[in-house]
Amino acid sequence: QVQLVESGGGLVQAGGSLRLSCAASGRTFSSYAMGWFRQAPGKEREFVAAISWSGGSSYYADSVKGRFTISRDNAKNTVYLQMNSLKPEDTAVYSCAAASAIATIKSPDYWGQGTQVTVSS
Repeated sequence: QVQLVESGGGLVQAGGSLRLSCAASGRTFSSYAMGWFRQAPGKEREFVAAISWSGGSSYYADSVKGRFTISRDNAKNTVYLQMNSLKPEDTAVYSCAAASAIATIKSPDYWGQGTQVTVSS
């Protein structure tokens, strides 16, 4: 069992930056691929970024490529999402997720509760 708790959301102006964190419980964090997803009001949840268990592989949605960076610290059981050059369309609830492999991150085994990110224009 893995429990995920996100933090770091908030209100930021367009062009600004935020770093989200997702702290995981359990001793097996390092064996899971991790991902970030977001859901804007009235829209479907969408994939944002994913990272392999080792941190050696990662990939991003086209909409955030070059602006967002996913990373992890297995010693701290934490995955991060550094978000730069934020746009109003990045406004959403951001959730982290865990999966047994990066190939299955879009059907994760565990979800966090989410943290709100609001980007003002």
